[in-house]
Amino acid sequence: MSFSAITKEELARLELQKDCCELAELASLIRMDGTLQISANQKYSLNVITESAPVARKIYNLAKESLHLPADIVVRRKLRLKKNNSYLVKIYPREMSDLQRLGLFNEEGEIQAGIDKKLIAKKCDQKAYLRGAFLAGGSISNPEGNYHMEIITNDPVLAGDLSELLNKFDLKAKVSTRKNFHVVYLKESEHIVEFLALIGAHQALFEFENIRIIKEMRNQVNRIVNCETANLNKTVDAAVRQLENIRLIERTIGLKALPENLQEIACLRLEFPDYTLKELGEILTPKVGKSGVNHRLRKIEEIAEKIQTDKNKPKPGKGKS
Repeated sequence: MSFSAITKEELARLELQKDCCELAELASLIRMDGTLQISANQKYSLNVITESAPVARKIYNLAKESLHLPADIVVRRKLRLKKNNSYLVKIYPREMSDLQRLGLFNEEGEIQAGIDKKLIAKKCDQKAYLRGAFLAGGSISNPEGNYHMEIITNDPVLAGDLSELLNKFDLKAKVSTRKNFHVVYLKESEHIVEFLALIGAHQALFEFENIRIIKEMRNQVNRIVNCETANLNKTVDAAVRQLENIRLIERTIGLKALPENLQEIACLRLEFPDYTLKELGEILTPKVGKSGVNHRLRKIEEIAEKIQTDKNKPKPGKGKS
């Protein structure tokens, strides 16, 4: 199962303690995934489709317990693609007041735009509404990869209200458009962790945090290894260059032509090609610090560069006798 599916299964099994929270969550689930049918004799039917059996069962139970409305579940088997089941939950409101309680119509009997503020008057209701929105249209990417949580809706007003609701909890939610849909999303791992805590997905939160800690430790180790590898490469390159300079001097003017201190460090470098500057300085008598050894090797490099420059100068032509 994906991380999203595991999180939704946990949330779907979460038992709510308050009637107001049950109503807010059910209203959100219906608003996100539901359609309203009105028959010729003014009978209402709310149809909510989901691919999650636990979510379908939760919608069914909330309809029966919160609004005391009759409901049915129809299981459909897909014939294409993954051939997984989809679940149609049918809820039968008795009158317009039931639809108004769910925030689908206002008191004047007109379609309610966005979230009905009466449904989210309390903080616990706001959390419940966000939980329902995530169950219906949300997803979280596996924390092993990039951090991303989103809730998708085709209603731009609802997307704006969801973003505003998330930001009441300082989650820095943003909205983007993807084809004909509006996506409310979080990108920062800290905000996703706070969101999981907010909607009550505590087991998913612990799993997310465990993966995030391991991932950050692995990244830190990789950074340290990369840094040490880069430093080692620089040390090796410098040592090779120093050896080339010393051997050039040895082939041309000879090491004895160097001042005593330079001659001493040149011989040590030839004898210990893989030693660091600090280790070379420890061998000298008296001991010399890393910067002192580096200074002597730079002097040798300057001498080698001058020899190479003189070597490459064109020789003057001989005059006619």
